Amino acid sequence: MTVQEAIEKRRAYRALASTEISDDLIKDLAHYASLAPSCRNKQPWRYIFIKSQEKLQEIFSALPEGNNWALRASLVIAVYSRKDYDCVLGEREYYLFDTGMATAFLILRATELGLVAHPIAGYNPQKAKEILGLEQNDNLIGLIIVGKHSTDYSILTNDWQKDQEHKRPQRMAFDEIAKII
Repeated sequence: MTVQEAIEKRRAYRALASTEISDDLIKDLAHYASLAPSCRNKQPWRYIFIKSQEKLQEIFSALPEGNNWALRASLVIAVYSRKDYDCVLGEREYYLFDTGMATAFLILRATELGLVAHPIAGYNPQKAKEILGLEQNDNLIGLIIVGKHSTDYSILTNDWQKDQEHKRPQRMAFDEIAKII
C-alpha cells in the first residue's frame, strides 16, 4: 500500500470488531510514529498503549455515552505531551504540531495494517489522566480507538453514526482550506 492509498483508505469508523493486539504490533506502531519530524528532533510525543481488558474497562469509564461504540476497541492509545518536551521559540510552541504529525504517521501505519485507528476528543480528560497515571502538567491530547472495521452496526447509537460508516464525510474544497499566492 502506498502512502497515497493509506491516506485515501483511512477512515474514522465506529463499527469495530475485536482483533489480536500483540506487543510487536504496538512496537511497530510506535516505531513509525517515532520517524516523524520534530523541532530540533526533540520528539515530544508520548503514547500509552492500553490493551489489557482491565485497563480498557477503566479507560472506557472516562468516555461519554455517545462514544459507547468504542467499547469494542481492542486497543486504546493515549496521546500526550508537554510544552517543555519540545521547542518554544518566542510564542511558538511546537509540541502539539509535532505530536500531531507523529500521531498521523501512527494512524497511517495502522491503516496500512488493516486496522481502524479512530482519534477521539470525547472523553473526560481529568478522569482519563488519573486512570493513566499522568501528571497534572501532562497534556492528554487525545485517545485513539483501535480495532478492525465491522459491518455490525448494533453498537452505534444513532442514524448519523450509521450513515458515517457508509460514506466518507464531505471534505472542504481547495479554496476553503488553501490558497496559492
